[in-house]
Amino acid sequence: MKAIKTAVVGASGYTGAELLRLLLMHPAAELVCVTSRQYEGEPLEKVFPRFRGVQGSQLEFTAPSADTIAAAGAEVAFLALPHGVAAEYAIALLEKGIRVIDLSADFRLNSAEVYEEFYGHPHPAPELLDEAVYGLPELKGRSEAIKSAKLVASPGCYPTSIITPLVPLLEKGLIDPASIVTCSMSGVSGAGKTGNVLFSYCEANESVRAYGVPKHRHLSEIEQELSIAAGQAVQISFTPHLVPAHNGICTTTSATLTGDADAIGAALEEAYGGSDFVRLLGKGQPADTKNVTRTNFLDIGWDYDPRTGRVLLLSAEDNLGKGAASQAVQSMNLMFELSATEGLQNI
Repeated sequence: MKAIKTAVVGASGYTGAELLRLLLMHPAAELVCVTSRQYEGEPLEKVFPRFRGVQGSQLEFTAPSADTIAAAGAEVAFLALPHGVAAEYAIALLEKGIRVIDLSADFRLNSAEVYEEFYGHPHPAPELLDEAVYGLPELKGRSEAIKSAKLVASPGCYPTSIITPLVPLLEKGLIDPASIVTCSMSGVSGAGKTGNVLFSYCEANESVRAYGVPKHRHLSEIEQELSIAAGQAVQISFTPHLVPAHNGICTTTSATLTGDADAIGAALEEAYGGSDFVRLLGKGQPADTKNVTRTNFLDIGWDYDPRTGRVLLLSAEDNLGKGAASQAVQSMNLMFELSATEGLQNI
């Protein structure tokens, strides 16, 4: 098997480090370029001692440059960069014929106007929005689109946990789109490596708090994908919370039932019964983050409350895994005609 030559741009953050771990151990991938201005010239194994002794861990960080990435022979580049910054690298890499998997928000939205509304500045490359594929492989038709894509916009962590269980129910008209309320809890790594004191150990430990209310940026892509599924504009109430854990997301979503309660499980089974990475727990079974951390699995349970007439959807994932790095690697597998599970079957 010919190894896929890969690059990681912005490889020193939490998501970047998880990408490195997955790609170093991936049987069909070869890391040929990793970038970090902070650690330029330093080998991976020095910056991340956990990688010592692993083949490829002597590779040195370089300053980010499309020319350098192309000279290394990269066929695909993962962009683990902030929104607004990723787009400039995506443009340059695509021009050099390198396929791009962007983990920022720069290409997740179909509308440049919505991007500006939620991210506070004009879209840096609106001409690429029609070309980008929203990389949630479990959605209908997305795996095929990802296979031929030159630019994949890997979904946000919260959206993956919210969109996946809701889409089959919206497609079948089983819930009222106007009634959707969701609450998510995320580990502190979701904020990335930051100097913000609110995400420091002493502030986050032994504490739970809401943030990003009432209009978290991820609402934009959540509502976009739910609107596609429902065939009408959908707006939801979404409240994220920070919890004192390193990684993991637990989401509870509720909506008013408009169909038959017995059809809920059947709709989820029809959509994901053959999925490699969505595990259906069944009725009355809450999802637990301890069962999905450091994996690419998304666990979904559900229930129905006859007192309120509301459906409960209960999901859990690793925000650095299925919510970021491992989902991006899943897209790489599809783009290069590998099994979706290649290098991702860790439990």
